[in-house]
Amino acid sequence: MLVRVTLSRLLTTLITLFGVAVIVFVVIRVVPGNPIAMMLPPGASEADIDRLKTLYGLDKSIIEQFAIWLGNVLHGDFGTSISTRQPVLSLVLDRLPATLELSLMALVIAVVIGGTLAIVGTRLRGRKAEVGIDVANGIGLSVPDFLWGLALILLFGVLWPIFQISGRVSPRLELPFTSQFYLFESILRLRFDITADLLGHMFMPALALALPLAAIISQLLKQSLKETVNLDYSVLARTKGYSETKVILSEALPNSILPTLTLVGVQFTFLIGGTVIIERLFSYEGLGNMAIDAVINRDLPLIQGIVILFAILFTFINLAVDMTYAFLNPKLRHA
Repeated sequence: MLVRVTLSRLLTTLITLFGVAVIVFVVIRVVPGNPIAMMLPPGASEADIDRLKTLYGLDKSIIEQFAIWLGNVLHGDFGTSISTRQPVLSLVLDRLPATLELSLMALVIAVVIGGTLAIVGTRLRGRKAEVGIDVANGIGLSVPDFLWGLALILLFGVLWPIFQISGRVSPRLELPFTSQFYLFESILRLRFDITADLLGHMFMPALALALPLAAIISQLLKQSLKETVNLDYSVLARTKGYSETKVILSEALPNSILPTLTLVGVQFTFLIGGTVIIERLFSYEGLGNMAIDAVINRDLPLIQGIVILFAILFTFINLAVDMTYAFLNPKLRHA
């Protein structure tokens, strides 16, 4: 049963990726703007324009262009960037680790903040402190991540300059890395000076991304906990002399975590998408920042490569969440 469901989801994922590729390919070619004109200096001849169109395959119909591009993609060739003249795949893969590290750090912060607020709110249910937590959740849900980013820059970058407000790592540091996963590799190499510098640059953009997600986690988990603390097994634990905190942590929390797990997985994909604006705001050298540059420069191959990579991340993260939920939920596992 599980194998059949997995194969079905994989087929759905492939169809989804194909649909995304078609839509993106067509849309970015029908919007106004000529990428070739942006590459040539003023006064370029028609021959120069025609030569570049032929070089990048823009002299063919959209259907022919898509067929050629899709065939190349299936062989691992996403084309050449118009603005940088470098292979798209290598450009995207060089920036992807920075975005993944930022997204994972934001996810950890969101889970810690949201989970803590949910547990505290459940423990203090019916008191004024719970109302304060609900108000904080409402504020977190109402303010978008880029406004949190602007507020953090003003507070901790201008008024109290505690954290770094731009870049990924200080230029003065020598980076003895063999991969683009700077944070993970610095920990493995025990270069904690670099780790601290990286975290100092990542903290504010990660926090800006995390706060809206933390509010969602807190709201859903608190509601689930408030339902489970009154069920029979929680009442039985109290009769055994368990404290209210222990009842929440050992009895209610394990039975309330599955709905929150599904939500976190789904929201994590939106969190990755939110890095586009946040990375630009903090001049963070990730995939989102590159995406904005690609749109400004009308770099069609690079835009396609970035969007396809985001789509692959989204679909496979959702697939992993679904499979994890089915594995952890006995009702679905034995259905």
